[in-house]
Formats: sequence, C-alpha cells, structure tokens
Amino acid sequence: MCLIVLAWRPGHAQPLLVAANRDEFYARPSQPLAEWPDAPGMFAGRDLQAGGTWLGVGPDGRFAALTNIRAPGQAQGTRSRGELPAAFLAGSLSSAAFLQQLTEQRMHYSGFNLLLGDAQQLWHFNSQTGRTMALTEGVHGLSNADLNTPWPKLQHAKQGLQNGMPAAHPEMLLSLLADPTPAADADLPQTGIDLTSERLLSSIFIASATYGTRASTALIVNADGSRLLAERSFGSNGRFLAEVVLQC
Repeated sequence: MCLIVLAWRPGHAQPLLVAANRDEFYARPSQPLAEWPDAPGMFAGRDLQAGGTWLGVGPDGRFAALTNIRAPGQAQGTRSRGELPAAFLAGSLSSAAFLQQLTEQRMHYSGFNLLLGDAQQLWHFNSQTGRTMALTEGVHGLSNADLNTPWPKLQHAKQGLQNGMPAAHPEMLLSLLADPTPAADADLPQTGIDLTSERLLSSIFIASATYGTRASTALIVNADGSRLLAERSFGSNGRFLAEVVLQC
C-alpha cells in the first residue's frame, strides 16, 4: 500500500473514513477484497505470493493498513510485511499488546508504516523509528515515508478528503484516489531513486506497463459499528478490472 488518507473522528456518525491505494508490480499475484475463508469476519485483499494483506477490517471493529517505507539500500527483511495487518485482524491481542510485540520484532521486516486500531483508538507505528503513536482527531495521511510527510500527492489527497467529508460516500473516496496528475519536478521528494521514477510515483494514481495502482479501497465506518468497503482493482497501464462492494 503506497497511499492512505483517513479522517479519524471519534464520536462522529462516521468515525473513520479511509481512502487508500495499493501500488505494486502487476505481476505479483493477489486476490481482491473478500472475506477470508480461514479467518471468519476478516475482510481484505490477499497477496498470493506471501499470504498477507495491505488493508482490511476484522471482528470487534478492527482495522489495519500498511505502507512500505521507501529507503533504497535498506536491509531486506526476512519476513513479509503483509503478515502484520493479517495477524492483527485475525488475532485477539489489543492494539497496545500487538505493537509492544512488534517493537521487539520489527528488525525482521523491511521498513514499513502500520495503522491499526478498533472503534475506540487508532494507532500508527513506524518501523524505522520504533515510534508508536495514538492518532489525534483529524485528517492524516501516509505514503512511503513517515506519517503526514508533506509529499505533494499526499497533501493533495488529504485536502480532497477534507473537502469531501461533509458528504462522504464511497464514490467520493474512490474518485480522489483516481487522480493521475504527477507533481511538478520542483516539488518532487528526493527519496534516492532516479528522476523518472520519482515522477511516476508522484501521482495519487500510478499507471505504467509493469508497476502501478493495483487496488483503490474506500472504507466508511459508522458509529453503530457497521462498515462499508468498496474496492476497484486495476491491471497494467491502469486498466480497470473489477469492483467489489461489501457491507460488514
């Protein structure tokens, strides 16, 4: 997952709104959003190469999502980062207990950000710093750096969410994820990759022959605990493949 924007509003009629793009190589096999047969009550897409997920919901109001941290030259982890959201969603540990364990084990994974929580709290964990933080009420965003790093596409997506919150619905969230506009060269972050790649990765929606936005997901959590999930999946060069809508 390479871009997540969310509105965390405890006490609101819609306490959690999430819009997220998963960017990945098209050749990596995956399954679209569905309930996992081996984890009843867990709804998520599934990475068929390593078995994990990038975003999903589980029983008791659980939510988890992941982004990789872009750091060329970093040591490669021996375990898949996608197992972390899946383990939390399918498990019974509290957020605090799960993150305490993860703090001690984070060296087994390449760099990542993890969002997880339930109906009462939402947490962010950065594997590079080991910092665990409860999110404050408001609009937040993650890409492939730290929480709320002001990359152009993240700033643009956060503003789109802020503008659309008064009438939040899946189409609004999915539409803001579909913007293919790249950032101006002068505004590009410098993350250690070449300029052509920085340009490609600077848009909210990414499309190329080999790598791009594979899934766009909208999540609306209501105060009564009901949740609406909508996911659009894409193939090479941004070709639309399918849409899944679930209420759980």
